[in-house]
Amino acid sequence: MSEADVGGGGSHRWKFFRACGLDQVMFRNGQDLARLAELDQKLWVVLSCPTRGVMFDARTLELIDTDHDGRIRVPELLDAVQWAVARLRDPDELMRGAVALPIAAIQHATPEGTKILAAARRILANVGKPEATQITLEDIASRVDVLKQMRLNGDGVVPPTATDDPEVRQTIVEMIRAMGGETDRDGTLGVTLPRTTTFFQAAEAYVAWWAQAETMPEILPLGPQTAAAVTCWQVVRQKVDDYFARCRLARFAPEAQAPLNCSADDFAAMARQALCLSSPAIAQLPLAVIAADRPLPLGEGLNPYWAAAMEAFHRQTVAALLQRPTPTLTEAEWQALCDRLRPYEAWLTRQAGAEVATLGVARLRHLLASGVRARIESLIAQDSAQECEHALTEAVEKLILLHRDLLRLLNNFVSFADFYDPKRAEIFQAGRLYLAGRYCDLCVAVDDVDRHAMLAATSKLYLAYCELSLPATGAKRHICAAVTAGFSETLWVGRNGIFYDREQRCWDAVIVKLVEGPISLKEAFWAPWKKMATMVSDQIRKLVTARQEAALAAAARSVEYTAAHAAGGVVPPPPSLSPPPAALPSKMDGAAMASSVAALGIAVGLLGSAVGGLLGTVSKLPLWKSLLGVVLVILSVSGPSVILVYFKLRSRDLAPVLNACRWAVNRRIRMTMLLGHVFTQEARLPEGAERQLTDPYADKNQGRLTMLLLLLVLVLALVAWLWWQNGLDVCLPAILQHGPALRRP
Repeated sequence: MSEADVGGGGSHRWKFFRACGLDQVMFRNGQDLARLAELDQKLWVVLSCPTRGVMFDARTLELIDTDHDGRIRVPELLDAVQWAVARLRDPDELMRGAVALPIAAIQHATPEGTKILAAARRILANVGKPEATQITLEDIASRVDVLKQMRLNGDGVVPPTATDDPEVRQTIVEMIRAMGGETDRDGTLGVTLPRTTTFFQAAEAYVAWWAQAETMPEILPLGPQTAAAVTCWQVVRQKVDDYFARCRLARFAPEAQAPLNCSADDFAAMARQALCLSSPAIAQLPLAVIAADRPLPLGEGLNPYWAAAMEAFHRQTVAALLQRPTPTLTEAEWQALCDRLRPYEAWLTRQAGAEVATLGVARLRHLLASGVRARIESLIAQDSAQECEHALTEAVEKLILLHRDLLRLLNNFVSFADFYDPKRAEIFQAGRLYLAGRYCDLCVAVDDVDRHAMLAATSKLYLAYCELSLPATGAKRHICAAVTAGFSETLWVGRNGIFYDREQRCWDAVIVKLVEGPISLKEAFWAPWKKMATMVSDQIRKLVTARQEAALAAAARSVEYTAAHAAGGVVPPPPSLSPPPAALPSKMDGAAMASSVAALGIAVGLLGSAVGGLLGTVSKLPLWKSLLGVVLVILSVSGPSVILVYFKLRSRDLAPVLNACRWAVNRRIRMTMLLGHVFTQEARLPEGAERQLTDPYADKNQGRLTMLLLLLVLVLALVAWLWWQNGLDVCLPAILQHGPALRRP
């Protein structure tokens, strides 16, 4: 990494460091932080980042994210820097990144700093450390716990336990039951000033609505019993109207009387079903027997489905309103009864304050007259007066967190200093993945694998998407790992590994998706040779398979021919003495086979001639030229692949991977080959380790030994032939040279 001083932003001179070709600002002191707003945002590496999926203190990000949209943007980060600088005596204090905030470091020359300083000293005094010279998050947590346990803790929510007044406590309980409550800092439900106002306004409206009924006797003809009477009336009203309507039709058309009642066929259809008195089929029958001008019986002769409802209606409504027992109800009496109950029904539609109706009008009148509302509002005001103390406590907490975390966030936002430092981990790095004889440190958390893969493909990195599962809890998540060293042939969908997160929890990992890209020059060098070896092996396999199938087919035809002639009593002549039978291949097949054999012989001859010519040419060249030719052949095969992959490796960019994770990356983040070997490392034996080369479980294959001996014989024969052709004289001493004198005539 190279460094350079660059002027800009007025008289302030910035210092930049270079990593992977990217100039990034270096934070040397507090003045660099204080003047950060002057740095051109085009030079920032990141313009925004999410608050989820990053390995950073969630509370710090929550305090910086002032609009609570789940993203940290440049203005919010600048505001946090300026807020912290304004409340510290020396901005260099932010460069320490210490967990504890010295009390002496807090600014005391400004009103804001003075309040925070006083609050910090009160917090230390409340937790029993009045002489402490520094404050930590543990002290804040202790203070917050104390505030939560206080009856009035400054959140504007008053639970029933906040008072010893039994009437106030009972009223708060009733308010919560009627209208719900809000959660206090201690976790219990309580009431707030807006909720209290709403409750008592509803109570006043409900009481006024009841007062209207009490001043109009026609609304409550039975007084408090009117509600029960109207309820019974509403249950049977539709069925009674139906009865009198049928009776009128029977008077109008006597011939309609029979159809208006149930016929025998109707009952026959019902008889074929399983019946009970609560059956809907019975409910649909007339309320009583239909006849012209017939009054409604209120006792005997009623539809059994409606018997209970009619009995309640008779007792609660008819007898109460008529003030006399009656076995029947005429249509005129029914209409008069309905007219007396309709005002109450209309009054119900104008009901106000329904949310507090469960308390009853008497209880609500008592609450309105007792002055309990004023006592509850006074209690809420006392609680809200403590809010200033909570705000100051939160300000002290924010200053401690920024004192500890701000520089690290800047080194992962304005610049990527942590990313290029092997001793540190970037906040987007989720952990370390062990897989296929290597580990990968460049792992990011992913929510949607397919969406992320589509956006990250332009990075030209080899990406392995893994599903993680934590056996202890059954939790699942996904990561994207950049593989920047080793070979890709050892990676495939379904391969298992393990993943250690930043808390050192061990997750089971399995590859679910691969986005292919170049990994290393080593893989590029061997790739053409592996393809050639695969092609040769495939061709040999195809040839052997074809010959095997042809031999099996010929044997099958021979067996069929022999069996056919044996069944006919004719013994076939020996194959060597008899011509091919008709069942065997035709003359055209034999000609084709002969042509194939001839072509194969010609090919072998040409290959032998080519090899012989090549060896003859090589034997006439000096040894160094022969070796140079071998090197040129290797380079001609592997060179293009290596060159192509080299340029691809130089174009790798981490920015698309982060952009797919909702980062707004402002600069290109090149992944050089050296940096790639930092983030992905293959398995190596420890330094100083001993290796036992004898493998007691090695395959003892005689065929392999035979092949090795044959190869050795061929090599010795080649060397002898070269020596016979004087091809080795240039590199042998005179006594071992073949020489012209020893040549054959």
